[in-house]
Amino acid sequence: MKTVESEVMEAVEWDELSFSLTPTRSMYMAECDLGGEWRPGELIPFGDLSISPAAGVLNYGQGVFEGMKAYRSAKDRIVLFRPERNARRFQASAERLCIPPLPEEIFMNAVLSTVGDNIDFVPPLGKGSLYIRPVVWGTGPVLGVQPAPSYTFVVYVSPVGPYFKGGMRLLHLEVTKQFHRAAPRGTGNAKAIGNYAASLYPLKLAKAKGFDEILYLNASDEACVEEVGSANLFILSDGVLKTPALDGSILPGVTRDSVIQLARERLNMEVRETQVSVSDVAQADEVFCTGTAAVITPIGEITTEEGHNVITDSVGPVSRKLYDLLTGIQKEELEDPFGWVTPLEVY
Repeated sequence: MKTVESEVMEAVEWDELSFSLTPTRSMYMAECDLGGEWRPGELIPFGDLSISPAAGVLNYGQGVFEGMKAYRSAKDRIVLFRPERNARRFQASAERLCIPPLPEEIFMNAVLSTVGDNIDFVPPLGKGSLYIRPVVWGTGPVLGVQPAPSYTFVVYVSPVGPYFKGGMRLLHLEVTKQFHRAAPRGTGNAKAIGNYAASLYPLKLAKAKGFDEILYLNASDEACVEEVGSANLFILSDGVLKTPALDGSILPGVTRDSVIQLARERLNMEVRETQVSVSDVAQADEVFCTGTAAVITPIGEITTEEGHNVITDSVGPVSRKLYDLLTGIQKEELEDPFGWVTPLEVY
């Protein structure tokens, strides 16, 4: 007799997974009332929501989200990677947008409940992951630029494959001076939905020219690079790993922090959080970007207004070592000395 899990396993084409939405069984929803107090929510069937056309998020973009993953590990169990970091960043982002911060206990319960109820949608080991999207919106009606009177928190999930098509391949980035991702003292260090809406048009133009992504410069003087459109950036030069410092306009990535620790403690490398110029990137021995979706993705070429620069034609050894270490810990194929992996059954 077939179980529900076996039916899902047969229905989903695991080898064909891309980074796109596959509807699953359920999602978690909680609400915050006028007093700013979050009430514990519940699992409901995955589906559409009904909100007012005057909702704060629809008119003024008052919303933040997170990106997380659950994996089917080599120990034949479901694990999450550093979920408490996402919970804390979610709170910080919410506070920046005048959204009542969600208690970490409710966040964690929502994530784990949603993963547990959709556990059969977690791909087999090596076939992908279950992407987890916690998001909070100002759903109460408001006319005039001010915080919404009430909020809705949702967690939904979807099985996904690699973010960039073709697996771990070298990317070609366009360095743009036509657009900026974030401004000093803006919302660049928050995972605000508006940040991503603003990146859609520049990315559309870049892809039309054959680029994979955009490398943004700092808005103040365009002297240094900040982020790839959806990921943090690292360069390797003369044995030193460098990444743009968190100066208030760069998102503090969970994968970024993990790579810094892995490089320092497992590879005994010097890591500097510092300013990185375009010429630093062009002359680097290795360049890669990091993120929950991107994991660790190497960059082979960049094109600026001044010309085309080939960094490398193959995946560099340090990029490969860091990728193998990170994904090995995430999938419990390697020892986890940092306590990063959280088994689902713990809860």
